[in-house]
Amino acid sequence: MDVMAQIDSAAALLAPVIRRTPVVASRVLADRTGHDVWLKCENLQRTGSFKPRGAYNRIANLPDADRARGVVAASAGNHAQGVAWSATSLGIESTVFMPVGAALPKLVATKAYGATVHQVGETIDESLAAAREFADQTGATLVHPFDHPDIVAGQATVALEILDQIPDVGTVLVPTGGGGLLAGIAVALRERAPHVRVIGVQAADAAAWPESLSAGKPVRLERMSTMADGIAVGLPGEVPFGHIADLTPTILTVDEESLSKALLLCMERAKLIVEPAGAAAVAALMSCTPTELGLRGPVCAVLSGGNIDPLLLTRVIGHGLSAAGRYLAARVTISDRPGSLGALLAELGRTGASVLDVAHSRTGAWLAIDEVEVLLTLETRGPAHRDDVLTTLADAGYLVRVQD
Repeated sequence: MDVMAQIDSAAALLAPVIRRTPVVASRVLADRTGHDVWLKCENLQRTGSFKPRGAYNRIANLPDADRARGVVAASAGNHAQGVAWSATSLGIESTVFMPVGAALPKLVATKAYGATVHQVGETIDESLAAAREFADQTGATLVHPFDHPDIVAGQATVALEILDQIPDVGTVLVPTGGGGLLAGIAVALRERAPHVRVIGVQAADAAAWPESLSAGKPVRLERMSTMADGIAVGLPGEVPFGHIADLTPTILTVDEESLSKALLLCMERAKLIVEPAGAAAVAALMSCTPTELGLRGPVCAVLSGGNIDPLLLTRVIGHGLSAAGRYLAARVTISDRPGSLGALLAELGRTGASVLDVAHSRTGAWLAIDEVEVLLTLETRGPAHRDDVLTTLADAGYLVRVQD
């Protein structure tokens, strides 16, 4: 069976069980790019990401004898939930190995979808080793998150929906980790709409694809550090690599600040909760140059997932607000005399900044005996207003240190 036949078969299999996720227009991104921009909301898919498409297709295609022995997976989040939901829906036993530090909401959700969960190791690689050992001992089928033809075919159904929902689409941007989603979308579009430009987007501090494509084979990253755990994959899959190397789509990278801003934009303007990895395509539209993007309109940005730990969401919102010039934390040195704090706050009042929090410190080694440091948390109206506040304080003679 050729790859397009596999994708069509997956689409027919998934149609009764997988949600046809909506596309939502984004006026703010259209204004930024000069093209109509649509968001493909896989964050609203079952289990909160695109992962059940591939997982269900993989598990449903197992022979009866393999089904009887169950399936096993290793994941810190979205794949775990996709496998658990898919296996339970098909009446198959599932076991998932997750790192000890996996986010509690993802752990609880995976159990709720019906999987037996074991927390093993500090990293996903250690969890995967445990899952492989379990498969060897029990005969359970290891369901890899991206490195299998059935997984790629299942993820490709996202592209078929995009073509149906946006028939004249010109560019599709895809968050990219191991490559299953990018490979599936790129293959489907090559066959059905070869004029469409496909762009993979990686976190800059977890970008294995540029070096791998340059080397002509998957190359493992020595280290990764990103909030976008959903696309933090150190070694691209062999199956996705075969497709992507042949299709040569553009791969762009985005930094952590851009991911924070993108997540915030999705929340504020599109009213959508998206995890950092899921917001990578939006981050590229916000931060990359027109030359890098080379957009052909209309544009579709895939929001690949929305499973974010509330604690991380709180931190990312704060970071995004700061990066967008909406939030300012600063240490200001003032005289330790009556009325000094009031004078500082009066100065801030004239700038129009909203004071969220004030804290005193007299213990800094850099402070003179008659000085006190005030930690201010302010809400500002954007980068220009933020700069105006800092300039006003400096002009008034205050020593100001901005906090990251």
